[in-house]
Amino acid sequence: METTTVRQVEINYWPRQQFQPFHNRTQRWACLVAHRRAGKTVATINDKIKRAITDAKPDGRYAYIAPLYNQAKDIAWTYLKQYSYPILAAPPNESELRVDLINGSRIRLYGADNPDRLRGLYLDGVTLDEFGDMKPSIWTDVLRPALSDRKGWATFIGTPKGKNAFWDIWQEALKEEAWFSMMLKASETGLIDPVELAEARKQMGEDQYAQEYECSFEAALKGAFYVEELRRAEADGRIGRIPIDRSQPVHTAWDLGVTDSTAIWFVQCVGKERRLIDYYEASGVGFDHYAGVLKAKNYIYGSHYFPHDVQAHELTSGKSRVDTLKGLGISPEVVPLSAVMDGINATRRMLDQVWIDKERCERGLEALKQYRREYDDNLKDWKMKPLHDWTSHGADALRTFACGFADKTMLRPINVTPRGRGSWMGQ
Repeated sequence: METTTVRQVEINYWPRQQFQPFHNRTQRWACLVAHRRAGKTVATINDKIKRAITDAKPDGRYAYIAPLYNQAKDIAWTYLKQYSYPILAAPPNESELRVDLINGSRIRLYGADNPDRLRGLYLDGVTLDEFGDMKPSIWTDVLRPALSDRKGWATFIGTPKGKNAFWDIWQEALKEEAWFSMMLKASETGLIDPVELAEARKQMGEDQYAQEYECSFEAALKGAFYVEELRRAEADGRIGRIPIDRSQPVHTAWDLGVTDSTAIWFVQCVGKERRLIDYYEASGVGFDHYAGVLKAKNYIYGSHYFPHDVQAHELTSGKSRVDTLKGLGISPEVVPLSAVMDGINATRRMLDQVWIDKERCERGLEALKQYRREYDDNLKDWKMKPLHDWTSHGADALRTFACGFADKTMLRPINVTPRGRGSWMGQ
């Protein structure tokens, strides 16, 4: 008769009381927003080790994922080796950043910069650290399917960097019963000395301090291009519910994506005011989809401003994008190529005359708030060029309008085709 040996093992981890609710959770999904130096990596690594050794699943597979592979190694590898040491079946695998436990489970570190390495795996549990710095598709396209057949769990952790994909996860966690959610602010946890916090606030400034230590998703990001212009707009009451004047034409301004998103601003110009009344963004669909969106909104359209790359020809059809759009009833106004910083400065000037509908333009407004310079880690300084991420689409679309519309308004009025007289928008 085969006997089972029970072995009692003590792991040298004493949870901070602030993380006890997280360790005691029963939900399958979790989102943990925590201030810097709160200990979220240590807590989630130990949570993973406990689940890997106690889950009654054969050959359990667990992953910790950071935005970059080197980050995973720098942030979590030492912790994983240290805390799993009493239950290792073999020495840690340094080349694969992997530990094998005595019950057959395996924990491995990955980087979101190489999502193909994760395809085809099955997972029983995964932690995504600083999810806001990853492409959101790594969750929807790669990791969520990997959890399905074994009904694995997932934990998202991070510190806010504006309203990005991590914000979206946090909002879902707050609303859904299947989610555990917890936010740890430095002013409430008591984990960092108040004198140190006061010194950090003085040196970092209010926005960065609010983001890093008070878990603010609203704080302006360091290096953001339009932070002062949008602050003035907020203070002047120019961001809120903006009525649509049905007697005025609505112009559109586009940023075209191939593998990325396509973004469209809907703008009315009344006197010197630029009213951003609507915004739309999507990916993975053709121009016919966007033509349908414009038609469904039922605006009286003026001009449609496109970046210079709208003139490119498609390899499959041989037709230019301009021809394709004209066939759908959209006549592009091609905005000449200009220096990026010149366009950003034109947008800055325009933003002082802009009114923005906070609800209809929510995603576009967030893109403008978070559109920022790229940081050079080697020079420890900000580059002049913008960081290319999800915010680029909305920001570039508005830049197209700022560059394309300004010089034309004094030259001639916009010709508008009335609804119901041959325009596809009025049919």
